[in-house]
Amino acid sequence: MVRFRIILLFLTLMATVSTAALRSRTGSGMRKTAMLQRNLKRVTFGIVLPYSTFRQRKYNSTVLATLGTYYKARPQHSLTKKYNISYSIAMVGRKPSPTQILNNLCRVFIASNVSAILFLTNYEAYGRETASAQYFLQLAGYLGIPVIAWNADNSGLERRGSQLSLQLQLAPSLEHQTAAMLSILERYKWHQFSVVTSQIAGHDDFIQAVRERMMQVQPHFKLSVISTLVLSNVSDLSQLANTETRIILLYSTREEAREILAEATRLKLTGTSYLWLATQSVVSNTMEAPREFPVGMLGVHFPTNDEHLLAELSKAVRVFLQGLEQFSQDEGSEIVLSPHLSCEGRGEARWRNGDKFFRYLRNISVAGDHQPTIEFNQDGRLKATELTIVNLRPGHGTAANSPVWEQIGVWKSWEKEGLDIKDIVWPGNTHSPPQGVPEKFHLRITFLEEPPYINLSPPDPVTGKCALNKGVFCRHASESGLKGVDIPTVHRNGSFYQCCSGFCIDLLEKFADDLGFTYDLFRVEDGKWGAQTNGRWNGLVAALINHQADMVITSLKINFERSQAIDFSLPFLDTGIAIVVAKRTGIISPTAFLEPFDSAMWMLVALVAVHVAAFTIFFFEWLSPYGYDAKMTTPREHRFSLCRTLWLVWAVLFQAAVNVDCPRGYTARCMANVWAMFALIFLAIYTANLAAFMITREEFHDLTGINDTKLSNPHSLKPSFRFGTIPHGNTDAVLRRNFPTMHSYMRPFNRSTVMQGVQAVKEGKLDAFIYDATVLEYLVGQDSECVLLTVGSWFAMTGYGVGFPRHSKFRDLVNQQLMEYRENGDMERLRHFWFTGACNKPMSKEKQSRSDPLALEQFFSTFLLLGSGILLSCILLLLEHAYCKCHRPFNKLLQVEEQPSRQAAVVRGCCSLLSRSAGRTLGPAAPPPRERKSLLLTRCHAPGCDELLGRLEAALGAAQRRVAELEADLQLHASAAMCQVHGPRLSRSASRPRSKSLAWSWSNAAVHSRRMFRKEVAEIETVL
Repeated sequence: MVRFRIILLFLTLMATVSTAALRSRTGSGMRKTAMLQRNLKRVTFGIVLPYSTFRQRKYNSTVLATLGTYYKARPQHSLTKKYNISYSIAMVGRKPSPTQILNNLCRVFIASNVSAILFLTNYEAYGRETASAQYFLQLAGYLGIPVIAWNADNSGLERRGSQLSLQLQLAPSLEHQTAAMLSILERYKWHQFSVVTSQIAGHDDFIQAVRERMMQVQPHFKLSVISTLVLSNVSDLSQLANTETRIILLYSTREEAREILAEATRLKLTGTSYLWLATQSVVSNTMEAPREFPVGMLGVHFPTNDEHLLAELSKAVRVFLQGLEQFSQDEGSEIVLSPHLSCEGRGEARWRNGDKFFRYLRNISVAGDHQPTIEFNQDGRLKATELTIVNLRPGHGTAANSPVWEQIGVWKSWEKEGLDIKDIVWPGNTHSPPQGVPEKFHLRITFLEEPPYINLSPPDPVTGKCALNKGVFCRHASESGLKGVDIPTVHRNGSFYQCCSGFCIDLLEKFADDLGFTYDLFRVEDGKWGAQTNGRWNGLVAALINHQADMVITSLKINFERSQAIDFSLPFLDTGIAIVVAKRTGIISPTAFLEPFDSAMWMLVALVAVHVAAFTIFFFEWLSPYGYDAKMTTPREHRFSLCRTLWLVWAVLFQAAVNVDCPRGYTARCMANVWAMFALIFLAIYTANLAAFMITREEFHDLTGINDTKLSNPHSLKPSFRFGTIPHGNTDAVLRRNFPTMHSYMRPFNRSTVMQGVQAVKEGKLDAFIYDATVLEYLVGQDSECVLLTVGSWFAMTGYGVGFPRHSKFRDLVNQQLMEYRENGDMERLRHFWFTGACNKPMSKEKQSRSDPLALEQFFSTFLLLGSGILLSCILLLLEHAYCKCHRPFNKLLQVEEQPSRQAAVVRGCCSLLSRSAGRTLGPAAPPPRERKSLLLTRCHAPGCDELLGRLEAALGAAQRRVAELEADLQLHASAAMCQVHGPRLSRSASRPRSKSLAWSWSNAAVHSRRMFRKEVAEIETVL
């Protein structure tokens, strides 16, 4: 013991002496160089290396050799002409204290004004022992000094550094290791795996790196993580025993991996079917593995021995020199690369040029011999690196009791197919890779058909197979019904087997492919969905409770009662309770011809526009000198009045082909043209909009939802409102629980299947049918007649789920797949395929070539308008007769011995302005026509005599009618003239003789005129 202490003391003394001598030689060499190159700026870089008494000389020789090689290779850009380059080396132990770290940083590097620090260690400490390296790198970052690092245990430092960190990492990172591991999974088509980590530093970064790499490869290779375990105790590993995991990624220290794999062996997670894939932290630098490691493991590895450390030291020096050269070329030698920092607070707290110099270091590109070019990402990691793939094999020779790691391939990140593996010993010492998934297992699955989730169709009677798009075989008969039946030919019999297709069948096929199981699919025997009857479950729920089936996959709704009896997966579709009704073809509204305009518009046109236009036209005509010239008498041969103006306005408005009297005044005619333009625009708008209202309208029961009064109080309608659902289902249970009165009323109207209910609605046997919303939406979309539609809001929102017996181990597997299908869009694609439909009514070629004939419903309102017009005309006829009977007594008051009085003249003149017909009726009654013999009674024997007599008689009749018209006009003009000329004088002095003489002369002239006309008529009759 004493001898051992003496030897140890001697070695320590020799190391101290050699270190002092080396520093003395180095210092003297640097002073000589400074004397020779007094005009050059000094640049110093620091180097941190693992403590080794016997390798210090190799460190110096490696640095000097790299400097010399670089100067010789680039003489035209020789840095010796610009800078006096020197370096300082500090060696640290495996676990330096914070005081030692501060001393090296302050007394060695800051005192030497280093421009960068090369930090290289091959201590694979990991865990908490990386805290010292983390502390040193963070301090350098705070001071603004760039760091070029190569540390094997960098995984815990990659993303934990400060945002001020100025670090370049030459060692392969966790991202590179996870990329290599997932490339192995991709090569052997292992799509699902689990991740197991300890509390090692950087375990969160490892999990994140796995997820990021999965997103990168997801477009061409689908990967899914079954479970992620961060072990605080090895007993937590039991969670993997209940999963379908067969491929496991392990990230921990070597010692932690021994405990984890020992527990995995105990839990039988290291058999032939299981593959463990480890990181560099598990493999370590020692190729001999602990006995607890199972043979067949795979790992990613990069060398960390002393020889490789020296190679990385040379690489780090080249990176520094390349960055310094690029900096000097761009910035020149004016910028000082000496930080002038101080630990005592006398200098700057942070080097202001450190960030700029770091960017030059990060942007360099150093070509290597037989290695990828050294380039860095924005976060300071290598863009390209190389890792070796190792395989754990049984030991040989002296290491026969311990397995050993052997290199079996290489992974190169810069190549597209960068993985090269061969000669692997797989778990269980076999030569075939594991499948990566559990062995095939068999499930019994029951269902109940309901489109579009499960559709039934008979198989091909000849081949006995289902068509490619008709799904899979499903047993339709009971299991007892197959006894004694010829199995090879039973598939051709549609009463035993049917072809099942639909949304749930496609989903089941995906489950079977991804989870690796086979199944028997059969219809539930009692054909019920599952409800409690007298305290016992029936249908699909009973099949799971009685263990007659391992799974139920159909449109099975999740509700509270069922969840108490069975387990459900996550909902794969959302649904609720909806109502379907049928559209009915109604008749056109009786007021359809009025609907192009609203009531206000019609009132504005009929009562305002028409009358304003009529009064305006007549007023302009009354004022016009070519019209009335503001007089109360009607000009001769001018047949125009206010009523005729209204007739003109209405005729122009409706473009009626009738005789109208036009005004003479140009102003009135201009106003009439303006009204014609208004009528043209009005009719164009009316006609364009009328077609939309003259079509048959479709009517339906527009229910607001389950709470609609038609459902809660169906007897309020006459006849009562009829609706139903399917008994023993979720909809029936919800209605029974929430609306007991409604449930009892609808019981006689229930149907056994949804198709029967929908058909009853189409045939008018039911007014509405209540059921699952998604099913009804599908049936509405597939209706060929387009008469169905869903109304109201959904009620009792829930979802469809896959049913399992209580505590089934398959539930978690299905949930995992459902979440994956939602994320990658498979569920949405299935829904879009099966639920998209258009109700296209089939049409024959004859119907496609011509339009449907118009029926009475399209013109009912027009016939109604015609009938209303006839009724109104009858009323006007009665009023006309009443007027004729009532105006004669009034007319007698205005006449004295058939001679017009001044009151009669005033009244007749004013009425003629309103209506010429009204003015005529107030005149004296025309004498009855004299009886005359028909000329045709006198027969002549000359040829053509009868024809000539007929013509003469027609001419006589026309002449007599003309005489009557002239007499009436003369009477009207005489009345108006008397009212205008002699009326005022007569009113002032009614008893004067002159006035009496004028009145007599006017009357005598009128009588004489009538006698002359009558004489002319008599002469014509005599000639005839």
